[in-house]
Amino acid sequence: MKALVYTAPNEVTYRDEPAPSRAAGDVLIAIDAVGICGSDMHAYHGRDPRRVPPLILGHELVGRIVEGPDAGRRVTVNPLITCGVCDYCRQGRDNLCANRTMIGMTRAGGFAELMTTAAASVIEIPQDMPNRSAALTEPAATALHAIAAASRALARPLPEASVVVLGGGAIGMLATLLLRHYGVRRIDVGETNAARRQALAHATGADVYDPQQTTAAANSADLIIDAVGAIATRAAALAAVKPGGVVVHVGLADWASEIDMRKLTLAEITLIGTYTYTTADLRATVRALYDGAFGDLAWVDERPLAEGAAAFRDLHEGRSAAAKILLRPQ
Repeated sequence: MKALVYTAPNEVTYRDEPAPSRAAGDVLIAIDAVGICGSDMHAYHGRDPRRVPPLILGHELVGRIVEGPDAGRRVTVNPLITCGVCDYCRQGRDNLCANRTMIGMTRAGGFAELMTTAAASVIEIPQDMPNRSAALTEPAATALHAIAAASRALARPLPEASVVVLGGGAIGMLATLLLRHYGVRRIDVGETNAARRQALAHATGADVYDPQQTTAAANSADLIIDAVGAIATRAAALAAVKPGGVVVHVGLADWASEIDMRKLTLAEITLIGTYTYTTADLRATVRALYDGAFGDLAWVDERPLAEGAAAFRDLHEGRSAAAKILLRPQ
């Protein structure tokens, strides 16, 4: 089969790879579309020690089961393969499973014509759901999970909140679109890429600014969503949040940094870390995407898998205005 393989830092190679063999409890999926995630870019840059080349990356996907239970069905998947028996899995918090593995990390991912995963990780989709929508389930679920956590922590209902979203990549874009769907009217989005700022403004109607030129006003927002997770964005988030407000930390650009713990304490800021999504979040996101909660998704860029190396370079060099590039193996 053809696959796009992460072979070295700043290098992915489109080449022939052995087709995967389905093990007991697995399904074999023919991939229709797969998205390039920020974590795939971290691996590409050699910044993720968990992803060791040579490795087929890719975990945001839609495809058709060709072997295994429900063969012939179009599906997406939960990239996290969980044990189902630990305390977290039993609580419905399977994203925290102590025994989890992940496609595109501990086993081959979806940047290929074929991929195997656990049958228990399959997520059903409406059979007429467009590939573009279905392939966005995973990143959209990350946004949905983060906003749900914020909603539980806010002192007032979410539509009343003033919100700053830091980062206009896929998570920032999808979070902004979902906030709009939920009725939030006051949203500012900080994004450094000029072309992406234009796409964000067009798709979301939010007030978009360049954080290299300006910053969100101090103590101005009830909710900050840090979809970058860099040293600079953590500092910006703590500066912009109002006393009594909420900061949701989603991005993982930098591993560690100092934050303003004095403000966090004296202003009673709620700081929440959110990681991926639960299976319930994925199922809810499929329905939300199918019902149009995230808009028409016209901002998504689609390319053949054979052009994947160029897509990674475009993202690396900031040439892509699209917050999401989908690759099509077929």
